[in-house]
Amino acid sequence: MRTRPLIAGGLAVALLAGGGSAAWWRWHAPAPAPDEPETLPIPPVPPRVAQGEQYEHCLALLPQDPEGAQGFAETWATAGGGAGADHCLALARIALGDPEDGALLLERIAGGSAAPGAARAVVFDQASQAWLMAGAADRAFAAATQAVALAPDSPDLRIDRALAAEALERWQDAADDLGRALDSDPKRADALVLRGSAYRHLDRIAAARADVDRALALDPEDAEALLERGILRQRGNDRPGARADWERAVALAPDSQAADLAQQNLALLEAGPQRR
Repeated sequence: MRTRPLIAGGLAVALLAGGGSAAWWRWHAPAPAPDEPETLPIPPVPPRVAQGEQYEHCLALLPQDPEGAQGFAETWATAGGGAGADHCLALARIALGDPEDGALLLERIAGGSAAPGAARAVVFDQASQAWLMAGAADRAFAAATQAVALAPDSPDLRIDRALAAEALERWQDAADDLGRALDSDPKRADALVLRGSAYRHLDRIAAARADVDRALALDPEDAEALLERGILRQRGNDRPGARADWERAVALAPDSQAADLAQQNLALLEAGPQRR
């Protein structure tokens, strides 16, 4: 049975903002329509590594006009725009489908910026997510580790390093980071679902089910949690329960990655008994 990948099509995970908004942006950003241009979402409030009207103008361009933001940032950079120009340029390049170049630039900014440690941590975190988009999970984990070193008590950064660990199939490392995130914020349903997935891969099925049940108690309409509970139910030979969870996930979030995977799992379920 397929489980939820970290990156849909290599480019579907949004670059995240700091300050507690990361989980919402990751789990609920809508999938693009088939006829829409293949650009990536931009975090609503990127961390500030600089100040000034040009920086704010460039960041404001990103959501609707990443090409315009890129051109503005390039011109500004040649005029000595510094970290602000580079940061906007990195985000624009990621939005336009070049996550590797953006990740390299973000790492350079985070490593050399005079911004406070919290802002530098989130820029390393953005680099980590860009590396995941580029399919370089090892680079993603390394960047996330630098982010966590700067802000070890941030649940968002712990969750994002866990995503990189899961991409590397380092399930225990992921579970450990998610545990730290939940120590800081026990009501993070996204962390509970991710840790449930890690526990399932570690064959700790009772612990996995407990985490997913906690997530659904917090939010009964969490499509990711329903997807994961369906996988656990299918693994326990509860085919009707798995079908109900996956159908509910599709109904609740029809355009989401969770719905896409639930539909694939439903097709496998209808085809006959499947191995995990």
